[in-house]
Amino acid sequence: MPPPAPEQLSRTIETLYRSESGRVLATLVRLLGDLDLAEEAMHEAFAAALESWTLAGIPDKPRPWLISTARFKAMDAMRRRARFDGAQRDLVAHIESRVNDAPLEEEKIEDDRLRLIFTCCHPALPPEGQVALTLREICGLTTEEVARAFLVTPATLAQRIVRAKAKIREASIPYEVPAPQELPERLNAVLQVIYLVFNEGYSAAAGAEVTRAELTGEAIRLGRLLTELQPEPEVIGLLSLMLLQESRRAARTSPTGELILLENQDRLLWNREQIAEGVALVEKALSSRRFGPYTLQAAIAAVHAEAESTAATDWRQIVALYNQLVRIQPSPVVHLNRAVAIAMRDGPEAGLTHIDAVLEHGELANYYLAHSARAEMCRRLGRTAEARSSYEKALALTQQEPERQFLQERIRQLK
Repeated sequence: MPPPAPEQLSRTIETLYRSESGRVLATLVRLLGDLDLAEEAMHEAFAAALESWTLAGIPDKPRPWLISTARFKAMDAMRRRARFDGAQRDLVAHIESRVNDAPLEEEKIEDDRLRLIFTCCHPALPPEGQVALTLREICGLTTEEVARAFLVTPATLAQRIVRAKAKIREASIPYEVPAPQELPERLNAVLQVIYLVFNEGYSAAAGAEVTRAELTGEAIRLGRLLTELQPEPEVIGLLSLMLLQESRRAARTSPTGELILLENQDRLLWNREQIAEGVALVEKALSSRRFGPYTLQAAIAAVHAEAESTAATDWRQIVALYNQLVRIQPSPVVHLNRAVAIAMRDGPEAGLTHIDAVLEHGELANYYLAHSARAEMCRRLGRTAEARSSYEKALALTQQEPERQFLQERIRQLK
């Protein structure tokens, strides 16, 4: 392949970083046994790619090139340090032997990310550190994106990551998928990580795009790996939920990028193969009677997926499922979603009453969808001033450009 133009190469490397950095890092951790060293080497490899590919062109398989370059960069750095610190020489020799002998088969690389997620979800780490570290270091989300997912400041999130990495180092936490008897205590954190990665891809926290297909695709891939490893009802339920949500991606935006609400989507664009697989999986999870919140959310998504239109949707069944979900996961967001479903079943007045009850508790004061949902109820009721106020609150809280355009248009339409 001939060398690309500098601007094209920069864009290509940026795209590769977003889609491949997590897998490259995970493999380097397996090879080097140190997260900080692996991260430093990975960044050096991407910098080397910018220089090398300008002359030689982009290789047919960029990921193995990046991994090979990074491991040689890491070994060079360790050899330089060993010259000044004799205590490190035996360690360098051991790591060098392991790195040189380690295979780079595609299957091995594909499994590395799941191994590293289990490492970062070790029970010795605090729960908030487990998820933050995994999302930032393995799944490629920025500190700001992860902070928004947790509703904390980037500085607070960065401190959690530093502490978690230090704990892995101090406790010598092994880089491996745990033994079967150890899986249950780490499974919930791993499921949460995969779910949050999917959510960031399904509805990006900021930027010009509604979705990030590389993140939803990666989350589904990890969900499939985890289902093979541990086919528990909630693992199956999460995979079902992701497939059913992803099935609507093509219909969620217009050709020019505008957001399209569920009620206005062209259901002919929904991916029927993903829907069929998702429905079969959720039925399997429900049949076990040991299901939890992911399976119930998948069941709700399945009701939407099988309906011919918003009007034909079985809102009574959806409210009933939300009632079950509230009992086992009474989070403010679940209460908000239940309130919207009640509005579809009983009308906007009933929905507004429930939304206001959720907002009174204060946890969703900075959650733009809560204010957007309230605005929608007020708009339907003809309470224009209240609708405008709530839309403006939602607009001030979102950083996703299509969402902003949608809310601005809603405000313009109010009379």
